[in-house]
Amino acid sequence: MPDFALERAYPEDWQVIGLDEAGRGPWAGPVVAAAAWLDKARLPRELLDKLDDSKALRPAARDGLYRILEESAQAGAVAFGIAKASAAEVDEINVLQASLLAMTRAAENLTRAMDRPADAALVDGLHAPPRLSCPAQTVVKGDSRSLSIAAASILAKVTRDRLMAGLAARHPGYGWERNMGYGTAEHRRALARLGVTPEHRRSFKPVRALLTEAV
Repeated sequence: MPDFALERAYPEDWQVIGLDEAGRGPWAGPVVAAAAWLDKARLPRELLDKLDDSKALRPAARDGLYRILEESAQAGAVAFGIAKASAAEVDEINVLQASLLAMTRAAENLTRAMDRPADAALVDGLHAPPRLSCPAQTVVKGDSRSLSIAAASILAKVTRDRLMAGLAARHPGYGWERNMGYGTAEHRRALARLGVTPEHRRSFKPVRALLTEAV
């Protein structure tokens, strides 16, 4: 389970944030990133006990933790920023760079929420955004090691799932409310039947192949 060990390695008065993203693998929809700061002294016990890698949690548990994070933000024990990079940006700069761009935007939104820049960032994975306003430390499997990154992973995942449900209503038939844009058999069949939408990532091989066939 994640804890504050990585955050406590920095000076006590530093504000250390966690960064994570959701949605690098899907064929459709944006990449969503979140940046989170947690007050170690005031964080609710339920978050201390239950925050974890979003992929290890059931949807209902993620939704419940998202709600507690929102309530804690209102109480001043948490601050967060959320941002996205569109499918068009994924196609333009590739999915890794789009993920880093979304993280940068999320960190900027968090800076506005905190009224001050972070002192350091813990970033899930191998790559740190190059334009952060603070030093960054990459952490492999950080969402299972750092509470700040775990919080960011939940914020990003729940936000993206909700965005995909909204996009599913605008583009019915692809099952995005269930598959979140991932390359399921249902999604593949719908692509062949209904074609490519503006929310599809044209640089991804299955989508690109379908577009090539249509020429």
